[in-house]
Amino acid sequence: MQRLQAFKYELMPNGEQVRKMRQFAGMARFVFNRGLALQKERYEAGDKKLSYAALCKQLTGWRNSAETPWLRDGPIHPLQQSLKDLDRAYANFFAKRADFPRFKKKGQRDSFRYPDPKQIRLDQGNRRLYLPKLGWLRFRKSREVLGTVKNVTVSQSAGRWFVSIQTEREVAVPTPTGGAVGIDMGVARFATLSDGSYLAPLNSFKKHQTALRKAQQAMSRKVKFSNNWKKAKGRVQKIQARIANARRDYLHKASATISQNHALVVLEDLQVGNMSRSARGSVEQPEPPDPAEVWPQPLDPRSGVVRVPAPA
Repeated sequence: MQRLQAFKYELMPNGEQVRKMRQFAGMARFVFNRGLALQKERYEAGDKKLSYAALCKQLTGWRNSAETPWLRDGPIHPLQQSLKDLDRAYANFFAKRADFPRFKKKGQRDSFRYPDPKQIRLDQGNRRLYLPKLGWLRFRKSREVLGTVKNVTVSQSAGRWFVSIQTEREVAVPTPTGGAVGIDMGVARFATLSDGSYLAPLNSFKKHQTALRKAQQAMSRKVKFSNNWKKAKGRVQKIQARIANARRDYLHKASATISQNHALVVLEDLQVGNMSRSARGSVEQPEPPDPAEVWPQPLDPRSGVVRVPAPA
């Protein structure tokens, strides 16, 4: 079985590489927004949308234009990949799988992708990675990269730069172990399993609530968009990233534990975010799941996860 897997690491770039990565992320954002504006004009005028090949021709014109000559300073493949992401977003919109594409903003999910593995060199022994027009980049190697490199995505989060290396390798088909289990999502208890066990909520926000409040208050006292305001905003983003990372780590460990110990997992099809604390009980008396309300409706016969409709 072929497995596509991403390995994410924190980069340790020098000052020149940081400046270039900011420029490349800005170029990818500019190309995406300009292509989206062009597609939006054609959509409102009733014309057919441009294909990916037509968008690439537009990109060639932008790179050769006197208005945007700085686009030639960046690698071409990440810019083309940005247009491919736009074309995929448009396809998802017309297939009613997603909303209409939105313009990207600076500082929000800044990233760019190298799709050609021939231009990428990985030196795991020296913990470094070669990318076009960036040179060798050192990264914090926390585990081995397994498989053949397919593409590389560079992203920024809370002032730090990360690299996600997607690989492909052959693995054995996993054999299901354990029995079936039903899971009821809640507020007082994060998840209650049908065998009687449960997972307590992490409450990562409460642990950092005081520090976050003080950082936000300090930022509100600064002149907006000033250097001091940007520094204060960076401190707020670091705390928010710490909260998000704790939640993500907790979810990964919980889902891995459940999937490794059960062959079939049944979930209730409901919006957990719409549930209130009062409707789900308290920590002392949480509302337990009703096994009689669990009836499986498989989504994919190859997966062990099924969803069941929420009771009226």
